[in-house]
This record gives sequence, C-alpha cells and structure tokens, in this order.
Amino acid sequence: MDAAFTEEQDEIRRTLRELLHKRCGPDDLRAAVRTSGGYDPGLWRQLAQQLGLPGLALPTAYGGVGCGPTELALACEETGRVLLPSPLLPTAALVAPLVLALGTEAQRAELLPALAAGEVTGALAVPGGQLSTALALTARNGGDWAGGGRAGGIQARECGGEPGAPGEWRLYGEAAQVLGGHSAGLLLVAAHAGGYARSRTLLFVVRGDAPGVVRVRQTAMDETRALGAVQLRNVRASLLGAEGAEGAEGAEGAEGVGGVHGRVERALARAGAGVAAALAAEAVGAAGAALERTVEYVKVREQFGRPIGSFQAVQHRLADLYVQVQAARSAACYAAWAVGGGAAGGPAEDAEPGTPGLALAHALETLRTVAGEAVQLHGGIGFTWEHDAHLFFKRAACDELLFGPVHRLRAHAAETAGVFGGGGGGGGSGDTGDGGMRAEVLA
Repeated sequence: MDAAFTEEQDEIRRTLRELLHKRCGPDDLRAAVRTSGGYDPGLWRQLAQQLGLPGLALPTAYGGVGCGPTELALACEETGRVLLPSPLLPTAALVAPLVLALGTEAQRAELLPALAAGEVTGALAVPGGQLSTALALTARNGGDWAGGGRAGGIQARECGGEPGAPGEWRLYGEAAQVLGGHSAGLLLVAAHAGGYARSRTLLFVVRGDAPGVVRVRQTAMDETRALGAVQLRNVRASLLGAEGAEGAEGAEGAEGVGGVHGRVERALARAGAGVAAALAAEAVGAAGAALERTVEYVKVREQFGRPIGSFQAVQHRLADLYVQVQAARSAACYAAWAVGGGAAGGPAEDAEPGTPGLALAHALETLRTVAGEAVQLHGGIGFTWEHDAHLFFKRAACDELLFGPVHRLRAHAAETAGVFGGGGGGGGSGDTGDGGMRAEVLA
C-alpha cells in the first residue's frame, strides 16, 4: 500500500476545503439545518455541478467522475470538518452503489446520471431502525430485519402482470430514521416479499413523490444529520434488478437460497463496507476540526494569569487526542483503500474482512472522546447552545446510534475476520455463539 495521496486526491481535498470554508460557516450551518430539507440546496448544486461530489465514485459511463472509495472518503473527511448537512452520504455511499450493483442496465442508465449530477438525491429506507444490521456492520444481514413475514416492517406483494412480463409490486409499511428520507427524490426500499413460502428481502425503487408515500422529518439530536420517517401506503414500486438475473458488476447468479435475495444481501454488505469507510473518514474530519478548535482556544483562555495551554496536564490531554485522531485517520484511509480492492484493484468483497467496521468503530470512538474533551476544555462556553462544541458531541452520539454501537461494530468485525475461529461471514455480534460473546467482552 502506498500511503501517499496523488496530486489529484490532494486537489480534491484542497478545492473542497476552500469551497466549504467560504460557504459553510457557523451561521450558514445553522441556517441550512433549519430549511425543510435540512441542507442548503444552493451549496449542494455547487458541490454537484462544480466538483461532481455525488458521482465521485461512479463510473464515467453513468455520468460519474470515475474515482473510487478513497476519493469519496477524502471528500467525506472535508465535509466532516465543517459538519456539512447534505445528502452526500445516503446518495453517494448508499443508494448509488446499490443501483450500480443490482440495477438492470435500463435502471442504471435512468437513475445513476441523475444521482451523479445532484439532480436527484437518494435515501435507503430500512424498516425497524435496522440500518446497521442491513449493511452487515453490527450483525450478519441474513435475518428477518426486513419484516420476516410477520406484521410490521415493510411488506411487498406482486400483483401480477402480462404473461412473461414482471408483475407490478405494491409496498406497505413504514421505516423510521431514514437518512435524508424526508426530502430524497429517490427511495430504495428494503421490503420483505414471498411470505413464508418464498421468504426473501428485495430492494425496490420508489419515487419520493409517488402516490401513497407519506414522509415527515423527524426530530433528531443532531440537526446536521437529517432523518425522516417514511410511510408507504400501497405504493407502486419497481423491483431493483430482476429476480434470477445477474447484477451490474458480474454478481453471482441465482443459485443459493432466494436467488436475488442472496445478491441483495451481498450488495448491502458491500455497500456497508463502503459507507463504513466514508463515515469513518467523516468522523475523523470532525474529530480533527474539534481538536484544532480546542488547541486554538487553550492558547487564549487564561487561568491563574497564564494560558491554560501552558499547563502540562492540558498538553498531555491534547497530545493523547492528537495521537488518537491520527490513528483513526490512518485506519479510515486504509479502510477506503481496502474497499477499493487494495493493490489488486479487485472488488470490494475481496477486501480484508472486518477492516471497514473496525475503522468505523475507532473513528466514532475517537470523535466521541475528542468532542467530550473539547466541551470540557472550552469550560463554561463549551456547554452553551451558541458554541459549536455541542454540535460535534451530538454528531458523535447520533452516528453511533445509527451505525453502532462501537462494541458491536468491533465484535462483528472480529467474527467476520475469524479472530475467534469460524470466521469468514460467521454469525454477527447479536448471535449467541461463544465467539461473539468473547469478542464483545474483549472489545
């Protein structure tokens, strides 16, 4: 692995940092989160049209930039530095990779250019708040997280069609805590189909303004990470891909349990690895920015007639935070490199097992620690609503609620990597095996 960034990657970082410095100050941030969408549409158009941020990791054939997970992670690190409220993560790291992996050629040609250009934002709706499980980050995603044939979740039924043609699908159910779900123009909905006889989880394409779709923005601790609740009332939907057909990137055929069901699980796991790397980089950017602000503050805050930054105890605390941030940055960069296929440039599923999950766990823990210390070292103003320190702390807490907790990320990564034996896609941290218990305790 070459740890040095290329000139193109450094240019992406520099250009994005300069733009965000001009357009995403504290007042801009607070104004953006109070809009109906939870972000600044003008800034999003600028990021999409001038920098191609939503399509950074998409092939040029579909209107993307043609870069990879490393470049997307670099961009996310910069957006994390300013706690940018935007639909970048759900659009570029969740929806676009799934459409690319599972969609038919017609679906990819229709959906991906609009996503890459920022004309349409995307959201992945997973019922029951099971996003981290669906992405195989905290447990193996082969369970009944999409409804399991019982009441609840999101259910899909095929209404029949012309002979030899796919039938029409209807969706009924709801999903809460959907990243950007209240404003996304394109929803990918994970739904349970087939009842007990042909039980399987499928992904469906739903337009945000389709009849029967009811969406509201949910109140969240972290205003910079907008969440929505999505209700589907007998909504017409299109199956992403086709049952029994291969995915866009040469995915496995229909053999195995459920055919397309198995491909959906694998595609979600690959998307989970990508979003873990991007989210880890974003958390590292936020932690680095919080640390920089704290260092600047302790240079000017005086106690006993001298800056508190001159006290050895404060210097030790800041030094420890610096080491932790640098370690988290190295882990996030390695995770993005591994998701991109490493030196061989192979597919994401060939990456070292557990690497993205471990990087995400370390980055989230680092952000939580740095944000807590920032509040403490800022003294009284660190607790005030007007200061930015609380924003970093809330981002740390809410990201761990959505994608963690940290100890389960580590436990499942250990199980996947076979640290305690029987790895290679073994049970998740929620399983009852001794390996999962030992991994969780040691984490």
